[in-house]
Amino acid sequence: MNFYNLLKIAYNALIRNKTRALLTMLGIIIGIAAVITMVSLGQSSTISINDQISSMGTNMIMVMRNNQRSGGVSIGSANVRSLTESDVDAIREKAQYIDLISPVVTASGQLINGSNNWPSSIQGGNEEFFEIRKYELESGTFFTSEDVRASAKVCVIGQTIVENLFPGGENPIGKTIRFNKIPLKIIGILASKGQNQMGQDQDDVVIAPYTTVQKRILAINYIHMINLSAQSEDVAEDAADEITEILRIQHKIKQGEDDDFRVRTQQEMLETMSSITGFLTILLAAIASISMLVGGIGIMNIMYVTVTERTKEIGLRMSIGAQNRDILLQFLTESTILSLIGGIIGIIMGIGLSYGITYFLNWPFVVSVNAVLISFAVCAAIGIFFGWYPAKKAAALDPITALRYE
Repeated sequence: MNFYNLLKIAYNALIRNKTRALLTMLGIIIGIAAVITMVSLGQSSTISINDQISSMGTNMIMVMRNNQRSGGVSIGSANVRSLTESDVDAIREKAQYIDLISPVVTASGQLINGSNNWPSSIQGGNEEFFEIRKYELESGTFFTSEDVRASAKVCVIGQTIVENLFPGGENPIGKTIRFNKIPLKIIGILASKGQNQMGQDQDDVVIAPYTTVQKRILAINYIHMINLSAQSEDVAEDAADEITEILRIQHKIKQGEDDDFRVRTQQEMLETMSSITGFLTILLAAIASISMLVGGIGIMNIMYVTVTERTKEIGLRMSIGAQNRDILLQFLTESTILSLIGGIIGIIMGIGLSYGITYFLNWPFVVSVNAVLISFAVCAAIGIFFGWYPAKKAAALDPITALRYE
């Protein structure tokens, strides 16, 4: 029996039972669509997160306070005072690979403008902070080094703050708002950045001189973090090593002792986020693959039923010269076609779902060619594997017994 006849017989058999064939393919369709959607969304989210982190500057470096430990147990870093302005001065003087540097302090509180108020946080930095974090102005100006030295009560605000404190549409530039009880004059409005991949609103921000936040709001003499910019992405790792060495000397940390600070580069953040999203993608794709297994079992079940229903047909074919191999190939072809058609529909659905979700989330649309090819190959394998046993059963029927079957 040639291949064309096999396809023709399989096609006619499936057309006679369209509803049953569609229900049989449903598990394959759902499984393939889910796998392709999960893999595509995983890749899209990875690209989006990488773009988000890169938008802050691929050469940005952060120095943070290390977690405080008690009896070998981490109790957080909220009260750790390991970073000071003298550390910033030491890095500025001794580091060769650093271009920009800014102390950072943060505080949470209530923003008030007349009868309007909004819970938010304030970040304190110096005049270099904006360039390090790639902030752009929509209107107004950034504060200057003079404002930092004078602990000036000025600030630059994001679009979310504008919308909630100035709902009437008035120009905020020159207006005074209060952060808790401290008045701050608005001198600039930041260009909108939208939400990041963690759902955090990047426009819900107030930035003031770090000395203002440090002295007038928090009343502390240390800093929470140091943001730096390496001279280029190529020397970012060298800059991180250089900073670590400078701070270990600055903090008088002996050989073998743990650091009381952490140095993180953007590349480390990119690698961490990529590994997390990659693991989640594999996990979700593996869970979705269970549907394909269920679909394969459905194909096997239906093919067993089909063999029983067509026992007399099998006997007739054998009586006019069909060999066992022909019967085996006939039913194997039917199960494979059933699986492949389900796979094609699932691939189309998966690509469509991926496009719709990424469009809604404003992520880049990515289709994994490898996922599509592997899914198609898996479909063929499922059809052959789960169709083999029913097909073998059909081929093993005795033609005389099959002809007598009612």
